[in-house]
Amino acid sequence: MVYHSSFLDEEGITRACGCPLLPLKSHIKGPAPTSEQDRTDIVDEAITFFRANVFFRNFDIKSAADKLLIYLTFYINVALKRLEGCRTLAEGTKAIINLGLEKVPVPGESGYPFPGLFPLPQSPQEAELFRNYLKQIREETSGRLLSVAYRPNGTPNKWWLAFAKRKFMNIIVP
Repeated sequence: MVYHSSFLDEEGITRACGCPLLPLKSHIKGPAPTSEQDRTDIVDEAITFFRANVFFRNFDIKSAADKLLIYLTFYINVALKRLEGCRTLAEGTKAIINLGLEKVPVPGESGYPFPGLFPLPQSPQEAELFRNYLKQIREETSGRLLSVAYRPNGTPNKWWLAFAKRKFMNIIVP
């Protein structure tokens, strides 16, 4: 059974392309509202559930936050693929920074991994808001992923990097 997000459709949450812009425990500047440091956010859920959810080929969606969880699970898979050959935390950080510098596609653009998961943006402003949110959430996920993919002494954690070989929902990671 797949793990679903605990963030159900809440009132007062801004949306872009049908995706809720959920609060993040983040110091990275972006459109996401800030959350208290002691609360679990969507990035925590994605990292916690990744190793279980990556085994599923199908993912039934129960809330809009599940769509974001699917996107983050795929992004973590991509990030782990990039970290696969990095033997130190410094090399891994460099690989993740390079991944963060890549252009973030939104629905309707080439390179977007899940056509149909989110509706197309209704305006260029909505597309830009969604792109900025995805960029912010990807940067935050990358930073937290480094802390679990590498041990405190800077060596790779094989129990995490082994999942780089997995295909999430049968999507081949570039």
